Amino acid sequence: MKPILTNSLALLTATAGIVGCAPKEQEPKRPNIVFIMSDDHAYQAISAYGHGLNQTPNIDRLAKEGAIFTRATVTNSICAPSRAVLLTGKHSFVNGKVDNIQPFDWEQDNFPKLLQANGYQTAMIGKIHLDGLPTGFDYSAVLPGQGAYYNPDFIINGERKRLSGYVTDLTTEMTLDWLKNRDLEKPFCVLYHQKAPHREWLPANRHYKTYTNMTFREPETLFDDYEGRGTAAKESEMNILEHMNWAGDSKVYPDVMDRLGIEETAGWDKGAFHREVGRMDFDQRAAWDSVYGPINDEFQRDYANMNEKELMQWRYQRYMQDYLGCIASVDDGVGELLDFLEENGLDENTIVVYTSDQGFYLGEHGWFDKRFMYEESFRTPLLIRYPKEIGAGSSFDQLVQNLDFAPTFLDYAGIEIPEAMQGESFRKLLNGQSGEWRDAVYYTYYEYPSIHMVKRHYGVATDRYKLMHFYYDIDEWELYDLEKDPHEMTNVYGDPDYAEVQEMMHGRLVELREKYGDSDENDQRFLNEYLEVVEN
Repeated sequence: MKPILTNSLALLTATAGIVGCAPKEQEPKRPNIVFIMSDDHAYQAISAYGHGLNQTPNIDRLAKEGAIFTRATVTNSICAPSRAVLLTGKHSFVNGKVDNIQPFDWEQDNFPKLLQANGYQTAMIGKIHLDGLPTGFDYSAVLPGQGAYYNPDFIINGERKRLSGYVTDLTTEMTLDWLKNRDLEKPFCVLYHQKAPHREWLPANRHYKTYTNMTFREPETLFDDYEGRGTAAKESEMNILEHMNWAGDSKVYPDVMDRLGIEETAGWDKGAFHREVGRMDFDQRAAWDSVYGPINDEFQRDYANMNEKELMQWRYQRYMQDYLGCIASVDDGVGELLDFLEENGLDENTIVVYTSDQGFYLGEHGWFDKRFMYEESFRTPLLIRYPKEIGAGSSFDQLVQNLDFAPTFLDYAGIEIPEAMQGESFRKLLNGQSGEWRDAVYYTYYEYPSIHMVKRHYGVATDRYKLMHFYYDIDEWELYDLEKDPHEMTNVYGDPDYAEVQEMMHGRLVELREKYGDSDENDQRFLNEYLEVVEN
């Protein structure tokens, strides 16, 4: 037995030596981050949300292969402030960018700076709508201001250049080029931001030829008279028939307006048309006129016999055709990006987020644009894919906000979240480690008096109720029961049946204003600063 025992011990010793010399298990690779943000993309216009308005098969892939949030919201429904919240993880009244007028301080911390300082390579490509050279990025190629759809200018690492082509496609191409030429040894974070579908809605040739022949279902509140709501809804200037530009938005040619005696709805109406369509080269303009010329000819023929209802319906269809046509190119770009990630073996370790800087009205209540705390502009689409932690086909109804993106990305990257950030990481929601989450969110809006004339307001929302206070030139409260009144048609503030709810919501509002550091003094200070700029 001795030789057998000796041989066995020798084998065990040799095996132990091999195990002892084996390399240590490598630390998990930090995830890459692709953050896709479009501009003014209503959740109603993503087919994964089930509204049946259009088809977005590539964006839908994120919901099918990852998660969709049904109650994601913003803290301030307007372009630049929303983006400042995304970057800083702080409410507008803390990061200082309360409206599109006040400057943004790039010196303050943002999550790309923290990723960059911890070994990530970072890029911002597309629209940011914040003045100044973006900080926290190894590479930036951003649109100046709102940008243009055709042959746009880009500020590439501080140098302004005009590029030939369609802005959505160019933004996608530059993003893919950066990904192809990145440092392969580092994790990456790229902010891939589309201008579309921001006003004035000029689709790409391949899409306007199709979408201008389509007819879309009208929302049931298209002819809302605002009877159940207060002054703010009644005095806003967002009505498709009354306030949308004829030339810039509906693409009625300026000379056609003159022949029909149609007056401009705003000082930039015809100017917007000339500014946007005027950027096209000869071939682009010829292709455009071959489609929009006959639309104008038909409108000239029918205009004299159209009543107000028919004009509203015509303008609604023109709006949807161009708006949804712009989204089709965004969806194309998402598909190209997802294909690139898969083809290069990056899909498993890359967090891909699709969202918008806020929601948008697609004819609900007769409106276009955003700004209000009402659902269509308050809610934003949010879809996330990360196969390592997020189950395919997941759905969440928690009240996450754009305030939460920065801390969530830092959490995934293993970076300590600064105490100054007011948002919360929702990573544990996504991976199922915790179902606990906030039960109320806070909202502010400041840009008034201004375009669209949406009054200043702040408010609190829970999963069922919403309380808003409109202030400055009015002092009105509105309360909505979203379970019984999902379209927010009837203000129940002061209704005895809602007395307890009203008291509860006032209490929640006070709690959140204290938690986040907001106050009436803040409101007055930002009003004074705003008026000083716009009145001088």
